[in-house]
This record gives sequence, C-alpha cells and structure tokens, in this order.
Amino acid sequence: MSQYTAFSERRPAWSEQLRSAGRRVTKQRLAVLDAIHTHPHSTAETILDVARRELPGLSAQSVYVVLGDLTELGMLRRFEPPQSPALYETRTGDNHHHAICTRCGRIEDVDCAVGHAPCLHPHWNDSQSPMTIQIADVLYQGICQDCLAAEHQDGS
Repeated sequence: MSQYTAFSERRPAWSEQLRSAGRRVTKQRLAVLDAIHTHPHSTAETILDVARRELPGLSAQSVYVVLGDLTELGMLRRFEPPQSPALYETRTGDNHHHAICTRCGRIEDVDCAVGHAPCLHPHWNDSQSPMTIQIADVLYQGICQDCLAAEHQDGS
C-alpha cells in the first residue's frame, strides 16, 4: 500500500470530524494529521518537516495554529515529557499512558490498567480539596530493550 493510499483511507474520517466540529477541511489540517499519524509522538518541528513533503510552502505558523486547533477539538493529544518540547499524536480519548527510554528517548504507548485503575483514585490528604478524576497522565521512565542489549554488548 502506498503512502498516498494509506492517507486517503484516513482522510474521510478526519474530514467528517472537522466538519462536525464546524471546521473547514483544509490541505494544511489533513497534511498535519497525516504527518502525526505516520510519525506519532513528534514535535511540531518534525511535523512541519513531514507535512512539507506534501505541502512544500507550509509555514511553521500554520502548523502551530493547526496543532492548537486540532488539540482543542480533541483530534490530537499533546503531551510534554521531561526535558522535551511538546509531542503530538492522533491516538486520543482512551486515557493511555507513555513509556520513555531515558537513554535513547524512544516513546511507546502503554494502555491504561483495565479494571481497578489506582491512577484514577488518588489519595487526598486533609489539606486538599478532592476532585473527581477524569484522566490520569502517567509517564513511565526506564531503559528500552534495545538500549539494555547495547549496554550488555558494550560491557561484554
């Protein structure tokens, strides 16, 4: 399947989401969505580079406007790992978490615990005003298998 075919299969659903939210379907919005979908957990700079393959004249300002708008609409998720600029993904609405390798920076999606989810039931002390938690944003940090293997290979 070519990259164009893969894009064209997603675009009708995205177009419908945009129209349902009262937004126009533009080349810029679709190019940004395509870029993020094919390069999840990307910075705005990476998204701009990828989207420019389709729209060479796309400006950085346009990408930032589209990112803000699509995030506000709930079509994109924005998250900020430590020591990193904001990252974007098209996987939304499922309260998943992220695991990041502290060596190479690789990021993996981690599904939320099914059943009892302690991350949604925090312990409140007497000086706090409890809230009804709707979403928990958990970031796991560790060392990925590739980095561990390389470390063992270098240490042998």
